[in-house]
Amino acid sequence: MTLLILGLLLWAGAHLVKRLAPGARAVLQDKMGDGSKGLIAALILLSVVLMVLGYRSADGAVYWGRTGAMVGINNLLMVVAVALFGVGNSKSRLRGKMRHPMLTGLIVWGVAHLLVNGDVPSFVLFGGLIAWALLEMILVNRAEHEYVPYDGGSFAGDVRLAVITLVVYAVISGIHWWLGYVPFGA
Repeated sequence: MTLLILGLLLWAGAHLVKRLAPGARAVLQDKMGDGSKGLIAALILLSVVLMVLGYRSADGAVYWGRTGAMVGINNLLMVVAVALFGVGNSKSRLRGKMRHPMLTGLIVWGVAHLLVNGDVPSFVLFGGLIAWALLEMILVNRAEHEYVPYDGGSFAGDVRLAVITLVVYAVISGIHWWLGYVPFGA
């Protein structure tokens, strides 16, 4: 569980330094230039590795397990989560209607996984990332009062988003299967 918690803290710290310690971030950028972005990216990658290793090795009480209904709801929510991750960079009409599509997608992803993983390591991982995403939304909203929504989008952009979502969802499902986590069925 230590690696999992360390990974979560590193993830949150690397992402939140821009909002919570802008002076330190500016000093780092002055000293390293564009290399500071590489350092932050490396810390985020390390945090993901720690979270994966920590989650896979963590034990804890189990309060509920997978059921057919929850697996089905999880899969539907995952399609929504993948779509939301793509909305922010799409030319879809939905892009102009959402301020934080990636963070919202992460929250949906976390909730979906908690529906089928009712154990303590899942509470720590998915609950921790949900809490981080909510905090990040609050901090972004406080810092960026002059939000200007995307003005554009088209039906063709909606179709592209839908196709890309389904392809990415299929790849994610395949990776889960390859790792031994069957994403379909109880």
